[in-house]
Amino acid sequence: MNRRNLIAAAMLAALPLSAASAQDYPERPIQMIVPWGAGGGTDAVARIMASVMQEDLGVPINVVNRTGGSGVVGHSAIATAAPDGYTLGLATVEIAMLHWQGLTELTYEDYDVLALVNEDPAGLMVSSDSPFESVDALLEAVRSEPAGTYKASGTAQGGIWHIALAGWLLDEGIDPGQITWVPSQGSAAAITDMVAGGVDLVSSSLAEGTAMIDAGRLRALATMSPERQDAMPDVPTLAETVESSWTASAWRGIFAPKGLPEDVKARLTEAVKAAYDSSEYQDFMAGRGLGTIWVPGDEADAFIGASDAGFGKVMTAAGLAGNG
Repeated sequence: MNRRNLIAAAMLAALPLSAASAQDYPERPIQMIVPWGAGGGTDAVARIMASVMQEDLGVPINVVNRTGGSGVVGHSAIATAAPDGYTLGLATVEIAMLHWQGLTELTYEDYDVLALVNEDPAGLMVSSDSPFESVDALLEAVRSEPAGTYKASGTAQGGIWHIALAGWLLDEGIDPGQITWVPSQGSAAAITDMVAGGVDLVSSSLAEGTAMIDAGRLRALATMSPERQDAMPDVPTLAETVESSWTASAWRGIFAPKGLPEDVKARLTEAVKAAYDSSEYQDFMAGRGLGTIWVPGDEADAFIGASDAGFGKVMTAAGLAGNG
């Protein structure tokens, strides 16, 4: 009897503690991991989301940049954290690409996806003193000069902006190796390198070059979107300039370690949706030329799965796939 009474008492004691824990969430600061460097588009989206979400949740959300390994370091840090709601991450499209390179076994299935909140088409930019005034001129030069004459950057080897460039070259019947890719920790670092003369071309979202474009330091040659971007209506599409049908874009979303308690997951999803719908977020994104997209967690797996399969095909064709 004593043993049974002890067990029953322990079970009864555990119930209110569990309920109180869920009811009181969150009780301490939350960490949001960014797999890329400060100053780029991923960092900007993470910081505005964190700023708005923390007002709703009532605790600070601290943004931490965990760079390295072509995005593997940060994405791994998100996946391996305790699934208690106190570690989130702004995961990027690279999570649908890294495993194709054999850099990690992680895939989108190793996370609880709360929602995708941002999507930006790729673009092509050169410095203002570049001889290339148009994408046509760039393409002609790439075709006529020896391989390796021109260098490009924008992200890590095999990252989204690298694949965007490689996919376009393949669409033009050009070996992607014709342009040497210089890996970087993100577009901000790549743009700085280009302005300093280190590379000839940056492939990234045009939004990430907005400040430099407005300052006259960069020239946007083309967007890899089906239509011109509202934020940069003077920049033509590839279809308009070189009649290429190639399009490419990057998406970003709020991910958590797999296995969140359902009530915590519901509370976080609610906070993400409220932040996404807020005027602060929408105005910030529009002001930076960053695109918005809402794909809730229950629809995200199909969206990301299709993206994953498509990248696998392009990366294999470009010789960038490892063991998949």
